[in-house]
Amino acid sequence: MAFRPEPAYRHGTTPRTALLVVNLGSPDEPTAGATRRYLAEFLNDPRVVEIPRLVWWPILNGIILRTRPAKSAAKYATIWTAEGSPLVAGTAALTKWLQGHLGERGHPLLVRHAMRYGNPSVSNALDALRAEGATRVLVLPLYPQYAAATTASVWDAVSGWANAARHVPEFRFINRYHDDPGYIAALAQSVRDHWLHNGRGRMLVMSFHGLPERSLLLGDPYHCECHKTARLLADALELAPDEYKVTFQSRFGKAKWLQPYTEPTLRSLGTDGLERADVICPGFPVDCLETLEEIAQEARDAFLAAGGKTFHYIPCLNDRPDGVRALVDIVVRHLGGWPVPGPAPGDAERLQRERALAMGAKDL
Repeated sequence: MAFRPEPAYRHGTTPRTALLVVNLGSPDEPTAGATRRYLAEFLNDPRVVEIPRLVWWPILNGIILRTRPAKSAAKYATIWTAEGSPLVAGTAALTKWLQGHLGERGHPLLVRHAMRYGNPSVSNALDALRAEGATRVLVLPLYPQYAAATTASVWDAVSGWANAARHVPEFRFINRYHDDPGYIAALAQSVRDHWLHNGRGRMLVMSFHGLPERSLLLGDPYHCECHKTARLLADALELAPDEYKVTFQSRFGKAKWLQPYTEPTLRSLGTDGLERADVICPGFPVDCLETLEEIAQEARDAFLAAGGKTFHYIPCLNDRPDGVRALVDIVVRHLGGWPVPGPAPGDAERLQRERALAMGAKDL
């Protein structure tokens, strides 16, 4: 078996602990070419599309990758920022805040981010962590609710990297945090903050990313975990059953997916006379195409066209201080028992600089 090159082993090197934060990914730019490369990687993952390869390959390469990239690139262009992809930039910002807070809590970890598809890749991030001396790595997929198509796919990428490594670090993996009290509290406070500044509607729609219904029938816990998140959030907000709805978005293909679907639900609400809809996406820690374009633009237009008067999208937690603290608490619990070495040379100064830069943009 051929192993990838890695740093030479040095006796006496202080073991270091790292946190790898992993999100879904994004094209490098909002163009058809970049989007095609991204979709080819994403849709080739057998965790994402559970269709036999011999059947799926001609569909993907003969139809989808010829028609979908230009349309998807146009959607990405509507949300692109000066920093690039909102998902990648937002995940990078969240990672910096996590490193700062963990350092303040006495855990001077190496904290890096990666994308399951696209850049920075999981393999490149792990190569960099190993070069920096990481011998223990805690992996945090930014998927609160577990699904084979998301969480397990991150583990596939990590284990695939490890299969070609000679000196494999010690790994720990955070599978889910859908019912974590800090996460629920941060979601609830984000809704309260939105209502404080924008008034309150009489219907809160909680939209989660969809999956084929077949995944539920095969034993995937995702559907149940989404509903538990929604129930806990509704309880925290003291919502009556008729004051919120759970829906699923981002359907792909013609197969039956988890229902009810988000956009048809919003159209129905508008047709039935609901004047205002508030929508939150509790399965997305960082804003992305599915929240900023699919919900805040497409779903909004559908609701208003159906007769609704006002549409409010409540942003993801992103790098909200309470959301960061919730993730820090989760990380610290999963570090239990691992040694906490002092910072490596230069870490204290670097953390201080990053903290000062961050504080210049936002006061915690």
